[in-house]
Formats: sequence, structure tokens, C-alpha cells
Amino acid sequence: MATISKRGAYQWQAKIRKQGYPVQSKTFDSKREAEAWASVIESEMTRSVFIDRSLSERETLEDVIDRYIKDIAPKHKGGRAEIARLKKFLHGEQDLTCRIMATLTIEDFESYRDKRLNENKAPGTVKRELGLLHSVIESSLRRLGLLENPVTKVKRPTVNDNRIMRFYGDDEARLMTALDSCRNPWIKPAVTLALETAMRRSELLNLQWQHIDLETRVAHLPDTKNGHSRDVPLSSIAIQTLKNLPQQESGQVLRTTAEGIKNAFERARKRADLEHFNFHDLRHEAISRLFEANWNVMEVAAVSGHKDPQSLKRYTNLKAADLAKKMG
Repeated sequence: MATISKRGAYQWQAKIRKQGYPVQSKTFDSKREAEAWASVIESEMTRSVFIDRSLSERETLEDVIDRYIKDIAPKHKGGRAEIARLKKFLHGEQDLTCRIMATLTIEDFESYRDKRLNENKAPGTVKRELGLLHSVIESSLRRLGLLENPVTKVKRPTVNDNRIMRFYGDDEARLMTALDSCRNPWIKPAVTLALETAMRRSELLNLQWQHIDLETRVAHLPDTKNGHSRDVPLSSIAIQTLKNLPQQESGQVLRTTAEGIKNAFERARKRADLEHFNFHDLRHEAISRLFEANWNVMEVAAVSGHKDPQSLKRYTNLKAADLAKKMG
């Protein structure tokens, strides 16, 4: 049976004690609200469907994000990127992060989505942000006693998959010229190796000298995004690029950071009037070139590390003009 008692001059507290359940209590502005809440909770306990929501009524979204940053993100391969995005979110969305978890609704995250799109953020960026927030809340859903993740039913922005991801005309030459003006000495070798090997940015940054055999022309990647190691063949251009770098028996080949690569590339693409072209598009370009050079699917997959043809297809953008030449 619930106990309803007055707290101070204007508030009422409902407290429920039932065997087999933790004590539940909540304060309201009126006795009627306290009685209504107690009636619902007692009914749930009687029907054995009660879930303790008290934690969700104390913790904020910021608390949940902090827990994710501390305990979960470091275990992920992309953990550093997740942590960076979440810290940026904490800094910029304080109106949302200060909210109690039990009060967050689908509409709150729809408003966040619309605000980001109105700030001219790319649909793909907003889609990834919502996906990360969904994962963050999902990680604490059971612990908080929440029945539903409010981000689950938020409609994601439509991503335009028809964006140009290839070099055309003198695009590559303009980019390479722009890279010559970069203060970061590692960016041009990174771009060249990306085009010659189809490696991801993270794989390039993790490349170690002890895993490169210049004689057999192979770079070994012991730990990749999909969790499998692979050996990447090195072209003559890749070999020459590596030989021009300061060499040592061990250590990082490209002694820079993901942020360093990102910033330098963005400045260079702006100078080259290629602001539509991202660093990851170099991987699309490299894979497409392998197909245009008559490599078969299995050979390309061995280089790129893709495990299924559908994923590989998404990274392949063949030029119609080159295909027309094969038709005679």
C-alpha cells in the first residue's frame, strides 16, 4: 500500500513498499498526482511488469555519455573517433545533455536532427551522429530501466549516394599541386599511398616499418577495421614513396595523426577547388582503378579487405568512358 505524505508547504511524496521490490518514492506538486503515480506503480508490481525507473529519473544524458566514453568507447576500434564526437556533442548541445533520461522523447532528437540539417551539416554526418547517440543510449537502456530508446524511431536523413567520388579531368593534378604547399610533410605521401594501396586512413596511420617488405613489395596490416589482418601489394609508385620517407627499423611510417591528416587534406582540397572530395574518396578512386585495370573481384577484395561483393560494389565507381573503350 502506498503512503502519501505532505513535504513542506506545497509538495506531496508518494512512497511504495512491496515485498520483492525496491522501495519507490517520488515527489509531486499535488496529492492527486502522487496518488495517480502510486496507483500505476502498484498495478505494475501486482502484475509483475514493474521496472525500476528511478535511475532514469536521476541520470542525465550527459551522465550516460560520460559512462559510455569511460567504459565502452575505449573497447571499440573506432573508439577515439567516437569519444571525439561525443565530447563535441557534450560541449555544443548542453540544452539536451542536461536533460533527465526519463524525460527524453523522440521529438527531442527529431529537433536535434532538424537543427543540425539547418546548420548545413551533411545528411551523412547527421545520420552518423544519430547512430552514435542511439548506441550510447542503448548501452544503458536496461540499466536505467527504460523500455524504449527514443532515437530508435527517429527518421534518419536521406544520404545522397550519387555523390561524385572520382577524379575527373585535372582534379588529381590540382590536388597534388595543392598538397605541395602543405606544412604537414606527411599528407602528400599519405594521399599517394592511399591511391596506390586503397588503404583506409586508419590503416595508413597504423602502418609500421617492421611490417613493410620492400623486396617482396608487401605491407602487412595486422589489425584492420574488420578485425582481420591482410597483406597489401605495393606498386612501384608506393615503393618509391616509401623509400623517400625517413626510414627506421620500427615505428610509425607516417608520423602524424588523424587530425593532422584531416586538417591538411581539407586545406589542400579547398586550394584545389575540390571541396566535394573527401580523404576517404581516395579509397573509392583506388578500388575503381583496380577494376578498370581488369583486376577481378577476388583480387580487388584481397587488396581492399572487403569480405563480401556488395560492400565492395559500394566502393566502386567505374567511368562510362573507360567502359566504352572496351566495347569496341
